[in-house]
Amino acid sequence: MKLSATTRTADETHALGRRIGALLRAGDVVVLEGELGTGKTVFAKGIAVGLGVREPVVSPTFTVVREYDAPTPLVHVDVYRLDHLQELHDLGFDDLIGDEAVTVVEWGDRVGALLPADRLDVHLELGAGDDDRSVWLEAAGMSWAERRDPLVAAVAGD
Repeated sequence: MKLSATTRTADETHALGRRIGALLRAGDVVVLEGELGTGKTVFAKGIAVGLGVREPVVSPTFTVVREYDAPTPLVHVDVYRLDHLQELHDLGFDDLIGDEAVTVVEWGDRVGALLPADRLDVHLELGAGDDDRSVWLEAAGMSWAERRDPLVAAVAGD
């Protein structure tokens, strides 16, 4: 299932992430794709709020992985600085994707072969205005088929 949205401000991008975060379950994987400055971390921060994370969420670019406690824990991964897939294995990535937390992977398109087929891909792109973003979401797998209607409503802002 493919959906799209346009956000006009960073707050709207954050709010879209928050609505998506409220739908997520332990074991879900969300892949964030897009060039630098398109709002991947803003979207991830919204997801964190939707999951109930109370501490500040920061980009894990230099640490690669950050974990946040919440009713449904969040594992936030940024693979931008990795040169080889083996580095992700060395970090224990296989253990991070599990049934106990939501995993959000920024620049996830770079490690697609390591990710489960059942996932939510979110692509962010710069829009016409300075803060405009075009957001495309592609949900794959049975767990997302079961959440089709709530996902459509979340993307629509209902």
